Amino acid sequence: MSGPGFPLNPVLAEVGEYPFLRLDAAKRRVAARGVEIIDFGVGDPREATAPFIREALAAGIRETMEYPKAVGMPELRAAIADWIARRFGVRLDPDREVVPTLGSKEAVFSLAQVVVDPPSGRDLVITTEPGYPVPARGARFAGGRAMALPLHESNGFLPDIDAVSAADWARTAIVWVNYPNNPTGAVAPLAFYERLTELAATHGFLIASDEAYSELGLDDANPVPSALQVRDRSRVCVINTLSKRSSMTGYRSGFVAGPPALIDAHRVFRPTVGTAPQEFVQRAAVAAWGDEAHVREAVARYRAKRELLVPVLEARGLRVAASDAAMYLWLRVPEGTMSEAFATDLLERAGLVLAPGSFLGPSGEGYVRMALVPTIEQCRRAAALLEDLP
Repeated sequence: MSGPGFPLNPVLAEVGEYPFLRLDAAKRRVAARGVEIIDFGVGDPREATAPFIREALAAGIRETMEYPKAVGMPELRAAIADWIARRFGVRLDPDREVVPTLGSKEAVFSLAQVVVDPPSGRDLVITTEPGYPVPARGARFAGGRAMALPLHESNGFLPDIDAVSAADWARTAIVWVNYPNNPTGAVAPLAFYERLTELAATHGFLIASDEAYSELGLDDANPVPSALQVRDRSRVCVINTLSKRSSMTGYRSGFVAGPPALIDAHRVFRPTVGTAPQEFVQRAAVAAWGDEAHVREAVARYRAKRELLVPVLEARGLRVAASDAAMYLWLRVPEGTMSEAFATDLLERAGLVLAPGSFLGPSGEGYVRMALVPTIEQCRRAAALLEDLP
């Protein structure tokens, strides 16, 4: 096949297509046979967005709307800072330490463009696997390198950060962590973040903590900690979003919180890429960050879904590994079974879609991820289908 007649970024060929496209093709094939598909494959909540949030969105639409400011509305920055203070006991300056973003994905992808500095030798971005591919892809498109640390069940799905060599630390610009973790649902203790900040102080890198699932903890007595709670926040950046917390994936509303120098850099960078949230979305976000009742209701629904499914899954020989928070069940498949083969067989026989762990990284082999996003009624039907399988 001939080239397009003009240059293309070679990183495009390197990253290739998502393996989930194979799963999409299999879903279409099974659905064409008339089989009902119950999709636990992608973590896109299907819960209704709370009415008061939708009302705030509608009220924010005016006859004419100007370009939104890249720094976000002062009311939204204040609402985010107030939420962080209530939730984590950390006081941030909303004008110097917070910037709203268009969801979290674009912020995760673009952070490397703000921080990575190949000419100085700071070109390495450390990520974890299995996991979200966007931090590594952002590193490559920014001209950097990516190195993935494996997450193993034997270590509580925490990366072995003390195993990184001195030579690699010397080149490291960013270390990405994600807890509660996608795909495992594991939670990192505050001691882990403290150890990471010690290494950051020694080696001079930025810690980037993707905390998209922080509000989906299952233990009410022990809320999920944040990297913002460490003693020294000078090298800590946290990214969070309303997508999972408030079932607002389509709204695209999140934030970056970090030291003033990093936020200042974002204020320079973000107007160029034009990713400021629309004002009416920002007004909906102000309402969402100010309310916890709708979050507790969502967590209760996820808990109910787990209670429906976990006993049936375990009865079929699937073991829940970690999954202490978030909307995911990370399931160990029967010994000797490959994760993609297991997921394909379950789809073909029952119409149930699970994500093969191998799609999320080499260390995910032997596991499948179940995103508890279908409705309660669909989860009940899925449990019955699992019980009836021979």
